Amino acid sequence: MSGEALRERREQRDRILETALQHAAFDGWSTRTLLAAADDAGIDRATARRLFPQGGDSLLAWLDDWADRRMLEACPADELARLSIRRRIARLVRARLEPLTPHREAVRRALAARGLPGNLLEAGRTFWTTLDRIWQAVGLPAEADSGFDYYSRRLTLAGVLWATTLFWLDDTSEGCAETWAFLDRRIEDALKVGRLAGQVLDLAARIPGLGGLRRPARA
Repeated sequence: MSGEALRERREQRDRILETALQHAAFDGWSTRTLLAAADDAGIDRATARRLFPQGGDSLLAWLDDWADRRMLEACPADELARLSIRRRIARLVRARLEPLTPHREAVRRALAARGLPGNLLEAGRTFWTTLDRIWQAVGLPAEADSGFDYYSRRLTLAGVLWATTLFWLDDTSEGCAETWAFLDRRIEDALKVGRLAGQVLDLAARIPGLGGLRRPARA
């Protein structure tokens, strides 16, 4: 498939997803939402089914990708380079949530759907991808990590992102000011916990049978 065709397919998926956010608040992440969103976006239903072959599950996966891309578009590398590491993380997490603020009920439904047993594996995969993308944008890509640094960084960030998202869902303050203050506090806490987690994981690697948990360094 040509680059132009791929861009067109992505644009069509984005149009359907952005319309689906309005429907999902009421109908959840379902095939019904997919078809209604396709109608509103002016895309025929057969095409929508091809673009999202697993219906609501495919929409959920695209929601994560869409939010990641909006986050990265809002945070140019030259802008992030002028900030400290902790401010880069705060800027990226905030940029991921801000486009979704008008659709918090749809996000709440998405989290509930992701928590179903059949969706946990895919939810974990897409969440880990988001963590990778954030660290890549911060300036610490996977290739820069070795051993438990890879896991400890991502697990620490996972706690920050997850806790902030849950707080944000119920935040009624103007401009989500309380959420961004909460985010700053969680990052400060995570920096301390992250150092402790690294020590614990390093100790675990010395226990017989757990040494295989260490991630080999990349070339």
